[in-house]
Amino acid sequence: MHQYLLEIGTEEIPAKFMSSAMDQMREIAALQLGVYRFQYSEISAFGTPRRLALLISGLAEKGTDIIEEIKGPALKAAYSPEGKPTKVAEGFARAQKITVEELLVKNINGSDYVFAVRESKGSHAKDVLADVSLQLINNLNFPKPMRWADNGMRFARPIRWIVSILDEQIIPFKLGEIEAGRITRGHRFLGEDHISINDPKTYLEQLWNNFVMADHKKRRNECWKQIQTAAEKLGGIVVDDEELLNEVNFLLEWPTALTGNFDKHYLELPEEVVITPMREHQRYFPVRDNKGRLMNHFVTVRNGDEQYLENVRAGNEKVLKARLDDARFFWEEDKKIKLENYLPRLEKIIFQEKLGTVAQKIIRIEANVKSISEWLGKSENITEQALRAAKLAKADLVTYMVYEFPELQGIMGQYYADLSGENEAVAKAIKEHYQPRFAGDEIPQSIEGSLLSIADKIDTITGCFAIGIEPTGSQDPYALRRQVMGICLIITGHQLEISIDGLISLALNNYRSILGEKAVDPQIKQKIREFFRARIRNILVEQGYKNDTIDTVLEIDFDSLPDTFAKVRALEDAKNKPGYNELLTAFTRAYNLSKKSSGGKINEEYLLVTPEIVLNEKIHSTEKELAICVEKRDYIEAFKLLSQLAEPVNHFFDGVMVMVDDEKIRQNRLALLAKLVSISRCLGDLSKINSSEVTSKEE
Repeated sequence: MHQYLLEIGTEEIPAKFMSSAMDQMREIAALQLGVYRFQYSEISAFGTPRRLALLISGLAEKGTDIIEEIKGPALKAAYSPEGKPTKVAEGFARAQKITVEELLVKNINGSDYVFAVRESKGSHAKDVLADVSLQLINNLNFPKPMRWADNGMRFARPIRWIVSILDEQIIPFKLGEIEAGRITRGHRFLGEDHISINDPKTYLEQLWNNFVMADHKKRRNECWKQIQTAAEKLGGIVVDDEELLNEVNFLLEWPTALTGNFDKHYLELPEEVVITPMREHQRYFPVRDNKGRLMNHFVTVRNGDEQYLENVRAGNEKVLKARLDDARFFWEEDKKIKLENYLPRLEKIIFQEKLGTVAQKIIRIEANVKSISEWLGKSENITEQALRAAKLAKADLVTYMVYEFPELQGIMGQYYADLSGENEAVAKAIKEHYQPRFAGDEIPQSIEGSLLSIADKIDTITGCFAIGIEPTGSQDPYALRRQVMGICLIITGHQLEISIDGLISLALNNYRSILGEKAVDPQIKQKIREFFRARIRNILVEQGYKNDTIDTVLEIDFDSLPDTFAKVRALEDAKNKPGYNELLTAFTRAYNLSKKSSGGKINEEYLLVTPEIVLNEKIHSTEKELAICVEKRDYIEAFKLLSQLAEPVNHFFDGVMVMVDDEKIRQNRLALLAKLVSISRCLGDLSKINSSEVTSKEE
């Protein structure tokens, strides 16, 4: 078994590109090795700002040999009665790159066919790894790739060197003007600039000796360990911050944590105003005491060793002081004006070129809030507070603080609303309406914040779709996926009875004044609806529900999310209950035959034998009971009721011939089965259930 190392040396790659790039490297390598039929034990990816590396361990000497049998034309078409090959046989042999004499004859289900047998020898690793590496490099995707040479090559950042070695042997290839070899580089300032990698086994150690922790997982653990130790020495703690830690990890190759301080009087500012410059702009970790209160200390991690730490500390403190001085100035200036008095400035702020100003957006949000509140039957007081919050929700966008620190939008709105004497519920809703801001974030806790958040998000979603701005695989500039997810999570989190169709129609209709009748184009509404369906499906998948369960419910309807989620839970619950397989088996038989129905009604005059009479009566009584269950949203009980139909359905199939010659009787029996399928659709399209779960019988 062998080891292969590919290292792509670059200028500093943005930290946020790294995790995805390493995932892609593993996936592409596995795919390419599969193409060449290579066995291996493990594919590992490593990354620092200056390199992406792939290490394939346990790689086979050569790809697996295979023998393929390709089925060709029937024997009677391939050969004449005299046994001479026809043009059909000759064409097939030519296409398979063999002679007619090499064709074989095999019997398949009683019929003879000609076959071409081809043996494909596996390639040696040293002969294909260059191609595998080139495919990998050329197929890596980055959000914003750079082009830096005349050959059209695009990558995250300019490539400066490539290492490509199989055991101790160089696997040569050329990328533009760069020739792959065994020379890598250490830390930009502390390591050697010319390191010869002797063997993939020594790669990590050789880099370590040159101040590069290439294993990002070990480097991350070392970062966090040092950060915690540094905070403990200050008598404080650093709260877990996965996002910041991951970013810092990919900003350096040799971590050394250090602490810094700032004047205590800055702690008089709102906590977020102090933390944001530290975290978002300087990548510092705030330090808290054992009661969770912010301290006038921070921890940062430098890319280097412990030399000149005092100079580094002083530099970091100086930069932070300037940031905090700015923040204090903004805070004092912004407080001089009531939040409401910022509103006229929003008339000059463009929300989106084709969708008008932020001031116009506020008018639409207010209209959305009013309608949604009415749908939910909320009190006049709640509606008024939500409308007041809607009016003020975007006012902080034109404050000094948010202009400088956009991450604080909404947060500062709450502070300024409080200072302006606004109702507490109004101030809270202003902050909450941006929630959830990211995956795992909390949804708004107040009903006012929830109404405002939904109203704002649906306005952005529908407006973008109406002018043709739709997310693609790699682009979603208005974060529409996150906005839809936010709406769905708020609705389900608070069990709000809001129609998805109604919400889309409401928001689109509010764009008529800007976009005219184009805003209410049914095709746009359908696109948005399908966009919602995809996000709802993702939420359910993340919650652990099976694909067929989800598709069963979403195929019919998802207009009411509390209803949709209740059905999914009930169906998943039913799968573990007695009678489930019997119900699905009976349903599958009924469904397959019901597709032949002409759609007529059941005529009781044509119900001739006891099993079909009993089934008809049971279907009618069950339909009434199901209606009660649906009204109560008791879908677990609804599945129990449907399960009770399994026995009369089986008796029906045992005692009744459906496909009789008499057209009227046949169609009446098919209509009976169609009715059975129809009443089950209050729970979903049961035909979407994974067929492997059901042992179906053929009529």
